[in-house]
Amino acid sequence: MERFTLKASKRDVVGKKVAQLRREGKLPAVLYGRHVDKPIAVTLDRGETSKVMKRINYSSLVLIDLDGEEHNVLVRDFQVDAILRELTHVDFLVVSLTETVRAEVSVVLEGKSPVITNLGGLLVNGLEHVEVEALPQDLPERFIVDVSGLENFGDGIFVRDLVVPANVTVLSDPDELLVVANAPVTEAEAAPRDGAAAAEAAPAAAPAAGGDAEKK
Repeated sequence: MERFTLKASKRDVVGKKVAQLRREGKLPAVLYGRHVDKPIAVTLDRGETSKVMKRINYSSLVLIDLDGEEHNVLVRDFQVDAILRELTHVDFLVVSLTETVRAEVSVVLEGKSPVITNLGGLLVNGLEHVEVEALPQDLPERFIVDVSGLENFGDGIFVRDLVVPANVTVLSDPDELLVVANAPVTEAEAAPRDGAAAAEAAPAAAPAAGGDAEKK
């Protein structure tokens, strides 16, 4: 697993004043967890952090160099500007390399399924992340799921089918579905479903509109 290091500095600016930091290309963040006395407000370089964030996930161990003091962390949450699509904040959980931690590991589908190539079927995703527990440095970056064995409609791959390292404990339900092979939906089958969905949605929309009117 590749390790990433981000340089950070402590910050005193909080609340609405952090908007100025963002205009300067800086990214406000917080380090928290039971391995620090209290949450630490920090600032990182937004450009560099954005590059790293595109290459990691919730199970990736990151080293934060905080003014020369090193902290091993996992990303626990982040916010993105809805219009500019830029990072606006990151929450980092400080971890110990000698204590297990829980994390969400992404599921990645690979290979070509005969259901698609031979039968014109489609694959429907189930869980996109699986919860595991392990030492931070042992957390898998992702679970690779080979779909080439899905030959017939109804064939599926479940959490219990994952190849998991011995030092990793899976916490998700073993019977949870990761992917299933389905028959294609014809236009004739889709039309009645679309009509039924619209009929069900119409009554549900009325209370929402009424609620907005009351707020005004």
